[in-house]
Amino acid sequence: MRLRISLRELEVFVAVAEAGTVTAAADYIGLTQSAASQALANLEGGMSVPLFDRVGRRLVLNEQGRLLWPRAQALLDEAGAMQDLFTREGALHLRLAASTTIGNYLLPERLARFRLRYPQARVELLVANTADVVEAVTAFRVDAGFIEGPAHHPALQVVPWREDRMCVFAAAEHPLAGHPLSLEILAAAEWVLRESGSGTREEVERLLLPHLTCLGRVMELGNSEAIKRTVAAGLGISCLSRHVVEEWLKSGRLVELETPLPPLSRTLYLVRHQARRAGRGLEAFLSLEPEEE
Repeated sequence: MRLRISLRELEVFVAVAEAGTVTAAADYIGLTQSAASQALANLEGGMSVPLFDRVGRRLVLNEQGRLLWPRAQALLDEAGAMQDLFTREGALHLRLAASTTIGNYLLPERLARFRLRYPQARVELLVANTADVVEAVTAFRVDAGFIEGPAHHPALQVVPWREDRMCVFAAAEHPLAGHPLSLEILAAAEWVLRESGSGTREEVERLLLPHLTCLGRVMELGNSEAIKRTVAAGLGISCLSRHVVEEWLKSGRLVELETPLPPLSRTLYLVRHQARRAGRGLEAFLSLEPEEE
């Protein structure tokens, strides 16, 4: 059977789907606008259906386009892997997204080990909130994502990655520091937490509310570093990943509170698109994990 579509046409299609205009897509993949427009027209002709709706100056995937997108990306990934099949081992490309705690505290050390082992590798890391990480994976902008709570998008494969211990803490000079605390005292305390809807906030509430029933006064801040510094300054108490506060616990700026709560931990997740196979870069990165835990 003679093929009526080409990899170049699929490359243009995916670029337009991501960029929203032929002009931006052409710039990204190094074609002239006329060549990109012709490739897209040839693809739609070969498929015998339109793939985009024209909304003003933008091109938006229609139903047929949304059906083709993951398959086109999977074919391009496979072609890229085939093209790199006989290149030197170090020529890897790794694109990851991670929610803030993972991206700021857990992945940097692993990425450093990855680059030391593969010095020629290209590494990109997007640090964002959980919703943006999920969106980046579903839109094929990254090879995989790491998030702090489960995701339920039907196109995603979500698997446990590792456990993360949580810590309830305060400033060393805080009135609640250094004393055994009851659940009632904890519930009535002033808490400093992430904003509602963040993965960290959802996990903290999942861990605390079964024991405390409710949290009295809550101050919301947009990232864990701001929470750590606010609590260290003497305002309120909080619960974050131990990785976030470990150095300041050791230095004495923060102290772990004595509570009747059970050990607190949450599961961190690896997120991948079901239609996208793991490339050599991602496989090499994940293979480092068991050796270093």
